[in-house]
Amino acid sequence: MEVKTYNRRGFVKAASLAVAGAGVLHHPLLQARPLAVPQGKRIGLIGLDTSHSEVFTRMINTGGTEMREYRVVAAYHPATNRDILNIKPQIAAAVQKHGARLVNSMDELLDACDVVLLETIDGVPHLEQALPVLKAGKPVFIDKPLSATLEGAKAIVAAAEKYKTPFFSSSSLRFDENVQKVVAGSIGRVTGADVFTPAEMEPSHLDMAWYALHGLEMLYAVLGQGCTSVTRLYQEDTDVIIGTWEDGRMGTVRGVRKWPAGIAGMAFGEKGTAPLGPFSEATYQRLIGQIIQFFDSKVPPVSAAETLELFAFMQAADESRRNQGRSVSVASLLTNNER
Repeated sequence: MEVKTYNRRGFVKAASLAVAGAGVLHHPLLQARPLAVPQGKRIGLIGLDTSHSEVFTRMINTGGTEMREYRVVAAYHPATNRDILNIKPQIAAAVQKHGARLVNSMDELLDACDVVLLETIDGVPHLEQALPVLKAGKPVFIDKPLSATLEGAKAIVAAAEKYKTPFFSSSSLRFDENVQKVVAGSIGRVTGADVFTPAEMEPSHLDMAWYALHGLEMLYAVLGQGCTSVTRLYQEDTDVIIGTWEDGRMGTVRGVRKWPAGIAGMAFGEKGTAPLGPFSEATYQRLIGQIIQFFDSKVPPVSAAETLELFAFMQAADESRRNQGRSVSVASLLTNNER
């Protein structure tokens, strides 16, 4: 069976609809018909530069009873001077096709919705984009990466606590069916795990945050919190990153920068071994199910504490790279200010 693999930009292109042409956003045939959505169930979407915006809108707005009457009703793309955050007309057109109307400001979006999907592909402006949502008290899912840096992630968590607004952030790979079987105890207590993942890097982000975060999310899903130190062996085309947990368990991430590369791995447990991944579009459906449940319950399926530790793991990996592979403490990064 053929397994498709994508780099981050190819991933966006492959999952997008091939709708092109100038003025596509205003074509009369693509204007959304107003959706009759109950109060409390209206979803606002931020970001029209990623395939996730189209895929999530399509799955939610064409979904059945499992969507619990939630629908994406409005979408907004914030202005930016960052090249990697440019609006993609084909994504905007697809979102409109599935029933969401485009709005011209954050205020207009927040007036039209009850909960929010923050989908912009770039983690750098996520704090700026999330702040008005958190201030408005609207529960928000912030797609990965939560931020470009550990300090940015800390700032978002602090803002959510200040405004008492629930949020969570995650890769869909955390909710992969095989990953969740391990989480549910299929191999007993997990004694270790190895994952491999694409590891394309973006200079404005922590090295692993741009794409390798997918693999790291799988690792944390099965091992949980408690990583104490990180060691990184870096080469131009490959990373091998070793995390040691406080109880002596170890988890590894192999990051591959030359394609093709999938997203998968293996977990080791008291009762045997089990595969993790690989990615499929069904994994998106499982993430969306978690998002809808979160919107209903206001209880995040991934704690802020675990997400911050994951970012500390990534920063520790960067510091280990800068220091020729020496071991770096994760706890010190969680308690200290930016180093």
